[in-house]
Amino acid sequence: MSFQNTGHGPLDYQPCRYDGSSMTFRGPKAEIAGGHVLCLGGTETFGKFAPEPFPVLLEKRLNRPVVNMGAVNAGVDLVLHDPAIRAAINTAGAVVLQVPGAANLSNRFFTVHPRRNDRFVKASTMLRTIYRGVDFTEFHFTRHMLHRLHDRSADRFAIVVEELRAAWQARMFRLLEGIEAPVHLLWLSRRAPSDETSLQDAPGSDPLFVTEEMLTELKPLCASVNICLQTRDRRNPAARGLFFGRGEEAAARLMPGPEDHDRVAAMLVGVMH
Repeated sequence: MSFQNTGHGPLDYQPCRYDGSSMTFRGPKAEIAGGHVLCLGGTETFGKFAPEPFPVLLEKRLNRPVVNMGAVNAGVDLVLHDPAIRAAINTAGAVVLQVPGAANLSNRFFTVHPRRNDRFVKASTMLRTIYRGVDFTEFHFTRHMLHRLHDRSADRFAIVVEELRAAWQARMFRLLEGIEAPVHLLWLSRRAPSDETSLQDAPGSDPLFVTEEMLTELKPLCASVNICLQTRDRRNPAARGLFFGRGEEAAARLMPGPEDHDRVAAMLVGVMH
């Protein structure tokens, strides 16, 4: 039996929970004493496959408590509604917010799971009317559902994308306006904000459907907007210092490596000082 594609072996993320929430975050569990730097975002902030994600490196460089509340596949809905995240926001001295995609959020067309925002829950009557004949019970994930709708009709799909972008914009404004601490927005992706994004791109092209114009409109509400493009290194991710188990190599190739996390930490230290 061959184990050549097991990387360095899977990581122990030391999963933990914070008071008031059933959401699982990456450990070790931090003491939230106030004045901390709070890192919010998705899979990249969580640090999937990375032994030391940028929140860990940021804490070392700032010599200041940094709390990582990034969550796998998290969208803006989780950040807005999770009680533990809201409590941590209220006591934070600064917030780092990774730009979420516009696909994983509840809107007028469909509802997503409140914690796992990539999970499709149900379609609205409006969406069922636009897409008559589609059996929405077969979908469990938003991206799968969106792919199917796009294949059915590009014209009707454009209406869905327009709704997702509008919902994202409203939700992001609401989130940012409700945070008193300085917010440092982080674009961590394999594509630049000016590059077009579509369902046909690899998942590494997230944040899905978010454009440069949408990002620009948020700038007045942020202390800084930081663009960090992931290294497009297609080598074995184990050679890049990532840890993964059998069957995870393809996913690990799309994730930021230690060099990317280090660049993010250095960038954030610069703007926070």
